[in-house]
Amino acid sequence: MAMWLLLVALLGLYFLLRWYRERETLPNLREKFVLITGCDTGFGNVLARQLDQRGMLVLAACLTPKGAQELKQATSQRLQTVILDVSDSKSVAAMAQWVKEQVGDRGLWGLVNNAGILIPVAPNEWLTKEDFLRVLNVNLVGLVDVTLSLLPLLRKTQGRIVNVSSIAGRLGLCGGGYSISKYGVEAFSDSLRRDLATFGVKVSIIEPDFFKTQILNEETLTKSLRQVWASVPAEVQQSYGHSYFEDYCKYILHMIQLTTPKLYLVTDSMEHALTAVHPRTRYSAGMYAKFFYVPLSYMPTALADRLLTFSP
Repeated sequence: MAMWLLLVALLGLYFLLRWYRERETLPNLREKFVLITGCDTGFGNVLARQLDQRGMLVLAACLTPKGAQELKQATSQRLQTVILDVSDSKSVAAMAQWVKEQVGDRGLWGLVNNAGILIPVAPNEWLTKEDFLRVLNVNLVGLVDVTLSLLPLLRKTQGRIVNVSSIAGRLGLCGGGYSISKYGVEAFSDSLRRDLATFGVKVSIIEPDFFKTQILNEETLTKSLRQVWASVPAEVQQSYGHSYFEDYCKYILHMIQLTTPKLYLVTDSMEHALTAVHPRTRYSAGMYAKFFYVPLSYMPTALADRLLTFSP
């Protein structure tokens, strides 16, 4: 009994010390530049507004002029926007030059690699190489390209890199390029963190579960699934059967029903990673991430397979 009490006390002391340590914030936040990718909607858009309200110098990268204009109208004059397609190296190079001009001698404090896409999502056999590349070029290769282009500016400030992964970066939740790309983000972030430790640059990973953003839009996902199924060779369609397809659609739509509109759970983690004296290496955002998927990722593979395998 005494041993259990001691363990509980030590555990409580650990969490108390961690809570106190993580409350410390950096000084002079209003003088720090932060670039965020994928700011048209979703996490990037909310974070841009959040940091702008805090007085930081936000450089918001949007995919479309419309997204950039709407964000500008909703924020202060401090926030600046740039058009960026992370899958296009010329666009990335132009963005990097623009950022260099904006920050001048002060350098870049923070980079939030948030831009990402999900579809096409389907059983792997239904997809083509091009389907995989479409997602990988944005979620992984584009993230790497953006990061490498800005590393000199981040080293100058001993700044922060925040990479948005997913619980799908711990467990392969779906076919297609999404989970593959997020596993890659985890690996890249880990190696980058060790590479940059010498220079004082800290790298954090955000692992959200299911949130109501454009990436998890019911209509878009349903349309994509039907387009994928229509392009599947007849032999493969016969092997799976139309009932399998319909059940898979219901399974995906059920996952969407688990989403929460509380985007601040993710953006607060991003903000902490950028502004805390002692940021975490990983942030699990969302109830399902904390209490189901992250614990499951440490359990035997056979158990994860039993719980996660789709069965019509």
